[in-house]
Amino acid sequence: MTSTAEYKELESKYYMQVVRRMPPVLVRGEGTKVIDNDGKEYLDFTAGWAVLNLGHSHPEVTRAIQEQAGKILQMSNLFYTVPQLPLAKVIVDNSAADRVFFCNSGAEANEGAAKLARKWGKLKLDGAFEIITTLDSFHGRTQAMMAATGQPAYQDNWRPLMPGFVNVPYNDLEAIKAAYTESTCAVLLEPIQGEGGVNMPDDGYLKAVMDFCHEKNILFMLDEVQTGMGRLGTLFGYQQFDGVEPDVMTLGKALGSGAPLGAFTCKEFCSVLEPGDHGSTFGGNALTTAAGAAAARVMVDEDIPAESLKASAHLVGRLTALKEKYDFIKEVRGMGLLIGMEMTRDIAGAAVAESLENGLLLNAVRPNTLRFMPPLTVTNEEIDQAVDILDAALAKASAE
Repeated sequence: MTSTAEYKELESKYYMQVVRRMPPVLVRGEGTKVIDNDGKEYLDFTAGWAVLNLGHSHPEVTRAIQEQAGKILQMSNLFYTVPQLPLAKVIVDNSAADRVFFCNSGAEANEGAAKLARKWGKLKLDGAFEIITTLDSFHGRTQAMMAATGQPAYQDNWRPLMPGFVNVPYNDLEAIKAAYTESTCAVLLEPIQGEGGVNMPDDGYLKAVMDFCHEKNILFMLDEVQTGMGRLGTLFGYQQFDGVEPDVMTLGKALGSGAPLGAFTCKEFCSVLEPGDHGSTFGGNALTTAAGAAAARVMVDEDIPAESLKASAHLVGRLTALKEKYDFIKEVRGMGLLIGMEMTRDIAGAAVAESLENGLLLNAVRPNTLRFMPPLTVTNEEIDQAVDILDAALAKASAE
């Protein structure tokens, strides 16, 4: 058996050093639990970065992958392949969308949405090409999406940035109006900013932006890479906000339930892409869409998003009790099972490290902010165990 030290030596020798790894070498998981190479068990409150909404190794997803692997893994999109079609139907039947294109990641989905928006601008807006996005957003790490992502930490090493994106403050309709010009073809927002710190929109903000977009005949686009597929308590996050429907929506992360899968959708009126305009060798891959179709069926048939709201209420209640216990906890915020805990002290990293030692995986999305995104199938008992570990970690981190 390869030892943990040997795995780490391989990583340091062969892998590009672009990630600051956490110590465990994880080898298997089931539900909310993962186990490392040394047999230590952890509660996973990161879910592969909001990917494993049904938990690790869900039996229906596992079965679908195994069965599809024995049939066909990949064919060009010049041919019909079966798994992507039922998945497309589930998405359209349960959303405001009319059309879907499958790709391999959330970043690719956002790239496709940006291309669609520019085609819309070319056809309908006399060549308009700029897309308004917001500060503290995150839309991916490709050249274009770094320009869309309004965070200097993701942009500074790569300047000059690709033109065509304008970053304005989040939750500020007037800033969007001020940034709008005849060159604007779309606005791209996250319903809740995940990587930015679990930042919530003000009441009416998304609806007001949508109305402004429609007034100007520009596209209202929502990045649901993190908030989609049940994370906020509805199948798609926008469904939590009255009167809000995206013209274009992007998906990723949980769409493939662990398999690399993304998608962008659009309403019929803005379905302007034609044969040859876009494509992807692996987009709509038979294996990944088989996983996605199985996961989507479970999500819808078992109403997992609605069920997860019970776990959300329990988690928020337990975290709110910690806020009452520790005066350095400023706010507990979020929706569904995308929750942030902001503190007045930069101890999030220390709390994550101490929690890890005691069997809990967490994410410090900011030096003073923790992010909780467990599987939607997490139990109250697992939440209690996790919060007890966090409680002890916060006590230790704040005392140092």
